[in-house]
Amino acid sequence: MKIGTSRGRLFGALALTVVIAGCGDKESVERGTVNYENYTAQQIFERAEYDLAQRNPDLAATSFAEVERLYPYSDLAKRAVIMQAFAHHQDKDYEQSRAAAQRFIDFYPTDEDAAYAQYLLALSYYDQIDEVGRDQGLTFQALQALREVIERYPDSEYVSAAILKFDLAFDHLASKEMEIGRYYLKRDNFAAAANRFRVVVEDFQTTTHTAEALHRLVESYLSLGLVNEARTAGAILGHNFQGTEWYEDSYKLLTGQGLTLEAAGDGWLQQIYRQTVLGRWL
Repeated sequence: MKIGTSRGRLFGALALTVVIAGCGDKESVERGTVNYENYTAQQIFERAEYDLAQRNPDLAATSFAEVERLYPYSDLAKRAVIMQAFAHHQDKDYEQSRAAAQRFIDFYPTDEDAAYAQYLLALSYYDQIDEVGRDQGLTFQALQALREVIERYPDSEYVSAAILKFDLAFDHLASKEMEIGRYYLKRDNFAAAANRFRVVVEDFQTTTHTAEALHRLVESYLSLGLVNEARTAGAILGHNFQGTEWYEDSYKLLTGQGLTLEAAGDGWLQQIYRQTVLGRWL
């Protein structure tokens, strides 16, 4: 079963299975009093599908797990594992979703749905990424898992979404560095601020934060009296982001002190200038 293309077929069958054979009502399932051993794999699986349609993913996950437990060698057992991952994710039980997805990958690494299992695993991290002020461990884990989708399943239908989410998560990390850098800058801890903005310029050049990071470096270095570094940051900013407000602000800061926006000195920004402006990598 290919989840991405046949999910409609999978859930479309729900219209024909509103009356589920035997597995008891919702209250019985919630109390754990249903004796699943009295029912076939198909009946239990259909009950799980019905619960998903009724927006009861926790109950659906329980039933899918029973299919796997009671009928481990049936054709539905494999489908039940991936659907557990899906149901747990719908229920925002990310740890259980991740466990089921990983189990599917371990048991069926060459299956056509392995890409979807890896994508669900990545989502179990990605969907927990919150505001930039929180610990970024989940962001790193999301990036690693999304990279697995991109590199291991480059032809899958999930790779485009994985690339988009990878870029957003990457941008999220840069945002964290910017937040900390601004915090230091407001407290006149210019050296610490510059170190954070340097990380963005060196490691997160493809994100949306690079222009501001360069401007903040101009501010920080001018405050530290490192004029050549400030001029070089301004030169890079002028070459790559001349149409931005950050360039305008840096231009006013530097020219206001009688300084030009051009590369000077031999600091770390000179290497960035050679690479991004002059195209010299050696």
